[in-house]
Amino acid sequence: MTEWDGRGLPPAAAARMARFQADGVHTSLLDVPGAAAVTGVGLPPVGEVMGCMVEHIGWAGFGGCGYWGPGAGWGLGTVTSGSGARYAGFAPYVDALYRGYDTALHRMLTEAQAMGADGVVGVRLSVEHLGQDNREFVALGTAVRAAGPVHAPRPFVTDLPGADVAKLLHAGWVPVSIAFGISVAIRHDDYATQQQARAWGYNTEVSGYTELVQHVRHDARTRFAEHTARAGAEGAIVSHMDLQIWEREPAEGHRDHVAESTVFGTTLVRFHRGRTAPTRALTVLPLRRV
Repeated sequence: MTEWDGRGLPPAAAARMARFQADGVHTSLLDVPGAAAVTGVGLPPVGEVMGCMVEHIGWAGFGGCGYWGPGAGWGLGTVTSGSGARYAGFAPYVDALYRGYDTALHRMLTEAQAMGADGVVGVRLSVEHLGQDNREFVALGTAVRAAGPVHAPRPFVTDLPGADVAKLLHAGWVPVSIAFGISVAIRHDDYATQQQARAWGYNTEVSGYTELVQHVRHDARTRFAEHTARAGAEGAIVSHMDLQIWEREPAEGHRDHVAESTVFGTTLVRFHRGRTAPTRALTVLPLRRV
């Protein structure tokens, strides 16, 4: 058996595509309203598609918070992965996350193209920690194909559910791709931060932590906007935002806080401007006799 070189479909996926071509059974990960909605706009589901990658992330980079001297320090700033420095703020770690998501999405799209699909809707992105710094990135979705003779040269991809995709199409918008922004920031717990965080008997803002989360969220949103612009889109719908914070102690008397922010969404372009979005999905019928 020839070892797979990472290009094209993995052997297991190729076998699934062969079964799909042979039996013609159409499957879907969409719920009933979602499947009915995309079918109603001429994009019936044709099958489930998946892309995955297991990546070893063994190096997060160096540079840290930028603080090296003795004592607690004062007024030290936040270092983000998007600061421009090559290894600052866990930049190699963030680059590894981008590679994991991009690879999973690309392999899912390759399956969709093998099915002759025009799009993938309801995409679910997940990351599973497998231990020993190994992570599995997975993209799951439902491939849809236009019922008519005209087909897209490249399938669109969206994490929006089927009903939302149908409503966007009615309003003149079509999904393009999934965009995401990821940022990791680190900030040293300087003297002021330590005093505020340990304040006893009264409530006060911890300004150092506020700065940390503001910087990392802003950087993630900036990278999300850049991803949207590279797709050539006119806009984007944010579907998920997440923030995680943890602390680390690199040395005695030296404690940092690290924040990771992620933003995921769908990029959009207009295909016509003559219609407006319906205000409701159902028509209310009178209950009187005629």
